[in-house]
Amino acid sequence: MLHAALAAAATLVALAFALSTFERWLARERPHELAWSLALAAFALASAALWAGVSVGWDGLTFRVFYLFGAIVNVPALALGTVYLLGGRRRGHHWALVVLVLSAFAAGVVAVAPFTGPLPREELARGSEVFGPLPRVLAASSSGLGALVLVLGALWSAIRVRRARLVTANVLIAVGTLITGASGLLNSVLDEMTGFAVTLVVGISVIFAGFLVATTAGVSTPRARRPSSGGAAPSSRSATEDEELHQGRAQDEQEQNGHGDRDARPHDGGSRVTASPAPMRSSSAAERRSRARETSP
Repeated sequence: MLHAALAAAATLVALAFALSTFERWLARERPHELAWSLALAAFALASAALWAGVSVGWDGLTFRVFYLFGAIVNVPALALGTVYLLGGRRRGHHWALVVLVLSAFAAGVVAVAPFTGPLPREELARGSEVFGPLPRVLAASSSGLGALVLVLGALWSAIRVRRARLVTANVLIAVGTLITGASGLLNSVLDEMTGFAVTLVVGISVIFAGFLVATTAGVSTPRARRPSSGGAAPSSRSATEDEELHQGRAQDEQEQNGHGDRDARPHDGGSRVTASPAPMRSSSAAERRSRARETSP
């Protein structure tokens, strides 16, 4: 019962995280979030197969589903998300095609590969006990190369990019992947199904934490810019109207207070020149105030 409960927890956690990441991709359509959604969906399918095998017994279908999505497909999908995040869309699209072709090839191999030995019904079998060389080579190479990409991505972001959030995200994803790899090692070496399920849940949680760290900045920034751009114009116009009103009033007061000084100047020509624009300035200030009152809400 404990193994079934832990497998169920791993399934629900992976499914919830996959749906959350997929919702983020629907909102912004960032390719690394789609790749991570597919990776978490693969973890959820593998955990569901583990749940079914532990609960009702292993058969050929459940073991093949568990082996394909839990040992071959999931880590390359995680690595693809890191390539998109650090390398951009163009480079990520090229590697996405490679991952897609290899995943389709691996699915065909696992689907038709004959079992070389009896499949235990009450416990999770090792791949070396029931599969031939090709499925095991695919599992080792895909998981190993995918984990290498994740670790190198974490190191590259720490050395070259030097953004604290991005470095933390890639380190968490790499550490979570290593934890899930340790869960497989526990089952293969120590036959500890409890440790396998626990480390699977912990590894998926750490991976999702890395996803959140990588995407939190991208979520808040666009939303902060859009309202400011839409609301800047009304506040700007309102400030301009108030400024014109204050300037007009101040100018009228200056003209009224300084009228006697301008008439008392010793040069009559200068007095006539300076006195004549006063009504025009006053009229202009009145017009500005009138326009400001008409345009103000």
